[in-house]
Order: sequence, then structure tokens, then C-alpha cells
Amino acid sequence: MPRPKLEVADIFGAHGPAYRRDHAGHLNLPQLKVMSAIETCRTVALGGHVSACTKCSHAHIAYNSCRNRHCPKCQGAASRDWMAARIEDLLPVEYFHLVFTLPAQIADIAYQNKAAVYGLLFKASAHTLLTIAADKKHLGAQIGMTSVLHTWGSAMTHHPHVHVIVPGGGLSPDDARWTACRPGFLLPVKVLSRLFRRLFLEGLWALHRAGKLAFFGDLSDLVDPNTFETHLAPLRKVD
Repeated sequence: MPRPKLEVADIFGAHGPAYRRDHAGHLNLPQLKVMSAIETCRTVALGGHVSACTKCSHAHIAYNSCRNRHCPKCQGAASRDWMAARIEDLLPVEYFHLVFTLPAQIADIAYQNKAAVYGLLFKASAHTLLTIAADKKHLGAQIGMTSVLHTWGSAMTHHPHVHVIVPGGGLSPDDARWTACRPGFLLPVKVLSRLFRRLFLEGLWALHRAGKLAFFGDLSDLVDPNTFETHLAPLRKVD
């Protein structure tokens, strides 16, 4: 495959030093490490190895990869390997793609509390699906799922959401048989969304009471429980 005319590493190499200088104090250490990894990926800076043909003595130098999950070069190969492994897990049934997302007011809180809120997003979405699927009024089965977190939207703005791939059915409560969903229909969207909204907001309140949320800048006032409740109140009615 031919090398692209322009890579992220080229942009970082040309403009990275000036960007770091202009944004000094606003870039954290992990972000600086990512930039450095992308800039040095597959260059002499990371060392390399030589592959040589035993017949014609042709030698090829291959520089080492940074193996950073944010690097376009490394992540591409890792993504293909991950997809191949997931394909091996597929069942011969219909699959459904669901997306659980957060409104802007919560996304702002998530940006300042990534580990806590992203973890809650995974737990609330999974609990929602497991609960509704197990309900005999809907599917009445134990389902499985694969969840993937995306923190940015197509417009390259902070937009945390979870993509979930769910097989069209699951095991009966006694683990004795497969229970399939109706063709083309897994679970009712409104029922899922309402439960997810309640579970997530309850979980967010629990994190606040436990002192596991931090607030800075424009969100500093949310440290007060009353202000936090006022901030969340309108979200309890958001579809």
C-alpha cells in the first residue's frame, strides 16, 4: 500500500513544537506523550530491525512502531486484529447496533471526569439492555453484547457515546434453549431510553455523593449538591 501524501505525523512534525509552545499549560502529560509517540512512530528515534534475504542478501530496515492506541499507523493494524477476533465470536443470528449517548450538559461533566463518567456510561447501558431483555414482556432471555466507547463525534467535538452490538436473542433463564427476538426487532427503544436515562442519572448522583466527581472552571458551582440537582433536573425529561 502506498504511503499517504500527508500523515498526522507530518503535521505534528511540522507544527507540533509551535503548538506545544502556544498551548503550554493547557496540554496534559498524556496528550504530550501521544503527540511524541505519533511523531517518532516508525522512525530511527524508536530504533528498528533489519530483515535480510538469505538468497540475494537484500536488506530492509524496518523502524519500530510506537504501539500507542491513538497512533493512526498502529491503531489501524490493531483495529483489524480486533475485528478479526470479534468475527470469530459471531453467532449465526441477526445482530443489532444500538447507541447510548449523553446530552451536552452531561458531556461537559464527563470531560472533567472521564474515568468515572465513561465507566458509568458502560455500566448503565449494559444494565439497561440486560434488564429489558430479561423481562418476559419483551425478550425474556439472557443476552450478551460488545460495547465500544467513542468520545468524539464526526464533527470532532467531544461527544461521548457507546456503540453496542447485540445478537438477536439470548439464552432462556434456565440456560436450556436459545430465545430469538422477532425478525428485525430487538427491544423497544422508548423503554430502553427511559431506563437508561434513570440509571445513568442515579449513578451520576451516586458518584457526586461519594465525592468521585471534580468540577473546574465554568462547572465549579456543581460541587454544591443543590446546584448539581438543579443542573440535572431538566435532563430527567430529555428524550
